[in-house]
Amino acid sequence: MELELQPIELEGVSKERPVVIAGPCSAETEEQVMSTATQLANKGVKIFRAGIWKPRTKPGGFEGIGVEGLAWLKNVKKETGMYVATEVATAKHVYECLKAGIDILWIGARTSANPFAVQEIADALKGVDIPVLVKNPVNPDLELWIGALERINAAGLKRLAAIHRGFSSYDKKIYRNLPQWHIPIELRRRIPALPILCDPSHIGGKRELIAPLCQQAMDLGFDGLIIESHCNPDSAWSDASQQVTPDVLDYILNLLVIRKEHQTTESLHELRQQIDECDNTLMEILAKRMRICREIGTFKKEHNMTVLQTGRYNEILDKRGAQGSLCGMDPEFVKTVFEAIHEESVRQQLEIINK
Repeated sequence: MELELQPIELEGVSKERPVVIAGPCSAETEEQVMSTATQLANKGVKIFRAGIWKPRTKPGGFEGIGVEGLAWLKNVKKETGMYVATEVATAKHVYECLKAGIDILWIGARTSANPFAVQEIADALKGVDIPVLVKNPVNPDLELWIGALERINAAGLKRLAAIHRGFSSYDKKIYRNLPQWHIPIELRRRIPALPILCDPSHIGGKRELIAPLCQQAMDLGFDGLIIESHCNPDSAWSDASQQVTPDVLDYILNLLVIRKEHQTTESLHELRQQIDECDNTLMEILAKRMRICREIGTFKKEHNMTVLQTGRYNEILDKRGAQGSLCGMDPEFVKTVFEAIHEESVRQQLEIINK
């Protein structure tokens, strides 16, 4: 199915990259919403975001202020002139937002992973002309992401955009959600007219990662950014560690380098960026390998086996050295790398054995 798209053009919002949507993870109090919105408006941000309904992984946490918060967003629009945006996950959310005059809706990662939920939202939006942003599903499934966009488009909505917020992973990693940039890049290749925004807050999970992620997104040609900004991030009721103040956000945005011309893969900057991505991938793979090694350590402990299995160790070194040679690397270099990996694996297994 080919998407039928129209540009998302909002009066007063520049068409230049990046379009910026900013605001707190959650609307907590009317004072918090208005304070953050006023500060962001004073920095030139034109679109304010805040979560009204917050899906939590486990029950018991703050799950959003609910319908009451929509009145606060209406007040933001009235007092600052900003457009307002929030997340919807059910038909009821859609109806309440439309009744409140919310300007932009987005569908979250948990919802976009559920075709039934997306279809319910699409049905509720039939006959409505409103921009809808669709976050990638929590798992790295491009077809599921495109399917969610197709469902909304089939309901007659043409002002669509995608939000890349990274993908969940079981293993410990640098990022809260793995960027896996190749997936939104493939989305752009498949649907060139579809605007793509980056959500560095949910990719990074830490405020110190927001700036480099914003720059990476701009270097990859993303159209905009949706960033969590709070008037007092450390006291936020949800996702405190990944929110920044409006002042810090303004600083990050002012430092961005927006390249007007396409950068070829021969660019040193682009090549270094690829190296960084490779290094991040290596770290994530090593973390996964160590987790498996710890599971092996548990098995050895339960079956009274020694940690060091010399035959297996020699087999790994010989096999990886030969593979390295086939890949154009010095086999001795590869052996050195795997000796270091094995040493760390043994250390971690000994920790398990000696507990």
